[in-house]
Amino acid sequence: MIRRMVQKMSRIKSPIYPVLILLVFACSYFVYAGFLRRPPLPEGLIEANGRIEGDHVTVSSKFSGRIQKLLVREGDLVTSGQTVIVLDDTQTREKVAQANQAFLALREKVRASQMALEVLRKEVPLAIESATAGSARAMAVSSKAEAVAGQSRRDARRMEHLLSQGAVPSQRAEQSDLAFKEASDQASESRSALTQARKQLEQARLGWDRIKVREGELSALQAQLKQSSAALAEARSVLLDFVIKAPAGGVVLTRIANLGEMAAPGAPLLDLVDLDRLYLKVYIPEDQIGKVRVGLPARIHTDAFPDRPVPATVSIISSEAEFTPKEVQTVNERTKLVYGVKLYLDKNPDHFITPGMPCDAVIRWKKNVAWEAPRW
Repeated sequence: MIRRMVQKMSRIKSPIYPVLILLVFACSYFVYAGFLRRPPLPEGLIEANGRIEGDHVTVSSKFSGRIQKLLVREGDLVTSGQTVIVLDDTQTREKVAQANQAFLALREKVRASQMALEVLRKEVPLAIESATAGSARAMAVSSKAEAVAGQSRRDARRMEHLLSQGAVPSQRAEQSDLAFKEASDQASESRSALTQARKQLEQARLGWDRIKVREGELSALQAQLKQSSAALAEARSVLLDFVIKAPAGGVVLTRIANLGEMAAPGAPLLDLVDLDRLYLKVYIPEDQIGKVRVGLPARIHTDAFPDRPVPATVSIISSEAEFTPKEVQTVNERTKLVYGVKLYLDKNPDHFITPGMPCDAVIRWKKNVAWEAPRW
């Protein structure tokens, strides 16, 4: 319209032509300044805009395996610990079964060795006690028999001396000699019995050595059982790792793997974003960055919920200036040097704010200033 007016006025040869042009532009400026342009925010508030981003969590597998089940898609909400992928675990289950069988066999050996050791620990003291008592009895019998044999020997010698003098009849001497032989035989038998009793005592005392041997065997079996238990626990742990769970709650931003593919150890399968750790990255002009500091409160405004601002906090301020990125909406602002600032959301009720959502923000750097909505 203004162009047509200028074209019409250009045909009019009048000295008031420049004045009319100036009046048109002046009226246009006053209309824009007074009615169309919104006033800036009051001193103490800084407005900015950007897109919502989040802390990414990569889901991967510890072991290689074919993807048997893929339970989530892009855009799905998952909770921490939720099963998202299941790998084929046939071979690992066989290893677990073998490890379990070996563990059970060793455990039975340990139990049998423990029972044998307990029996020995009860039998050896009883055997030693019995052998000690037997040895004491044999010693007493042997001592008595030796005493009787000694007395019989002296009696026989005395009778032999008396017989040589004719003081006693020969029959009496023969009886004494026969009694000596019988006592000697009994003494010899008691000595043999004592020797046998002492051997039994020594044999019983060797039971302590057998106990030590059994204890060594049991310790070796227990060590093997411990190793077998660790191998079984490791096999079971590997089996559990074939069921991949979400390490944190969030939304599935990217699904890299597909059903039936081979998952490589450490290779990313899913990319999650924690909806409770979202932030808005904004850019503050160089002439205002001095007012911003870590810990300042902010409010995030969305187009979908303009009357539902979300509290946030200034958490990270870039230490180096950069030219305004292209995604900033205002063309004039793109030529300025700015500082990147991350505003972490204090909360995300109902998770209605999601990554990629364009948002406006207001940062308050003066405490007593009332909150206002952005005025872009």
